[in-house]
Amino acid sequence: MMKSMSDAIDPATIEGVWRTYLTTGDPPDFVPCPWYDSKHLRWLVRKLPRAPRCRICYFPFHGVGGTVLRVALGRIPSRLNPQICNECEQFAEKYRGGAEVELSMLFADVRGSTGLAEGMSPSAFSDIINRFYRASTRVLFKSNALVEKLIGDGVTAFFVPGIAGSHHADVAIAAARSILHVTGHDDPAGPWIPVGVGVHTGIAFVGAATSEAGVVDITALGDAVNTAARLGSEALRGEVVVSEEAIVAAGLQPKGMESRRLQLKGRSQPVNVRVLQVKPNVSGRQGQG
Repeated sequence: MMKSMSDAIDPATIEGVWRTYLTTGDPPDFVPCPWYDSKHLRWLVRKLPRAPRCRICYFPFHGVGGTVLRVALGRIPSRLNPQICNECEQFAEKYRGGAEVELSMLFADVRGSTGLAEGMSPSAFSDIINRFYRASTRVLFKSNALVEKLIGDGVTAFFVPGIAGSHHADVAIAAARSILHVTGHDDPAGPWIPVGVGVHTGIAFVGAATSEAGVVDITALGDAVNTAARLGSEALRGEVVVSEEAIVAAGLQPKGMESRRLQLKGRSQPVNVRVLQVKPNVSGRQGQG
């Protein structure tokens, strides 16, 4: 059986590469990195049109920006995972592994999707779910999140300090609020799609995982991820359910926030959370999808 490139690299080195990248935004000095992949140019890369983009380095795949980068730099979607580019694929393939780091996680779910689908045609339901994906991922990429999954009627994202910044918990909570805004939860007429969001901060393993088919993907794993997912499923329409850990990490004062004690599926002990709500404003300004 052919060995992967990572088989020849010491596991401690691989862990160190990922830890450095996830906490600082740049790989260690001994890892080759072209000048155009510099963290200092990331603000410019995000302005290049247009989505979809590589979820790791943010280089666009479509539009004028995607065309220029494809011709000039050879940047194209990975053959293994179309959500990352070919250079990020090579990095993940070479350093197959990851590291445990503190990060913040966000799970946004459509509430009552079964009933929503029942009341419209399959194509109309597909259109509104795709509109939700576009609106939410636009917020998440702008917030420097890594969008891990678009599955069913939900979106999963995580905020690592090297990309989202040291205040990643605060950024994640702000992104959750923005998702409710762009889905119309501050519109007096009601949202165009009902959404609830969960946010949690904790330690998780982040890195390159490989499927049985050999497909390399970037993912986050661990109990903290499962907790965040459960919080997302507990959030009602127009709510952001935030763990106490995320509240503390964000430096927010919980006074005045609704408090709940949730018995999450699969956990032996209840979890304390705070609930933030986006309420209709008097101006009637509607969120944009």
